[in-house]
Amino acid sequence: MAKKSKKFAEALKQIDRSKAYPLNEAVDLVKKLSYAKFDETVEAHFHLGIDCKKSDQNIRGTIVLPHGTGKTLRICVITKEDKIDAAERAGADVAGFEDLIAKIKGGWSDFDLCIATPDVMGVIGKELGRVLGPRMPNPKSGTVTPDLPKTIAEFKRGKLEYRNDKHNCVHTILGKVSFDSEKIEQNFRTLFDAILKARPAAVKGTYVRSIHLTTSQGPSITVDVLNATQAAAAANR
Repeated sequence: MAKKSKKFAEALKQIDRSKAYPLNEAVDLVKKLSYAKFDETVEAHFHLGIDCKKSDQNIRGTIVLPHGTGKTLRICVITKEDKIDAAERAGADVAGFEDLIAKIKGGWSDFDLCIATPDVMGVIGKELGRVLGPRMPNPKSGTVTPDLPKTIAEFKRGKLEYRNDKHNCVHTILGKVSFDSEKIEQNFRTLFDAILKARPAAVKGTYVRSIHLTTSQGPSITVDVLNATQAAAAANR
């Protein structure tokens, strides 16, 4: 196990590990305990009472956070030649078709998100299925679209994909430590409301088992699930 730094240890001492904090206190604390010299990312981690081995209990979706993520995505667009100019004008960092597919197949991966139009998915699946892995464009994540300008703009503005992993957890980002606490809370409420609404019908018992907030390098803080649920509900009244 990696040895904890002195700053991490000092931050950890300021957390009551036996306590589940109300959302507003957790957000204030996660900002207070940030010690890195850069603007750390604020992360949210949800442990769900689902069984990811059952296809009808997996969750996946996209939302646009009201205050964005604080991160500028590098977007790669794969589309037919007649749509490349439109993609670039809309803000794509790189766009192309056969030449771009060959470049990615050759090992280039300097992008965060891959968006594609439906008419090229057959080629992408055949040529890049194993190469792209989780970055493969997918209709469920909103990355397969006929409307490139709208989709690119949404992701640049802070559209976020959430999905569970093999441990039944959802890991996402909420913004930056430099964000005001209220902005981080609003982003959280929007995200958590989406996760609550995505509850699979097949799930029985407790759906959200735990929530933790943390920063890129800081310790995690346990969030009171009931309080967070009430905050998410209040945001939609």
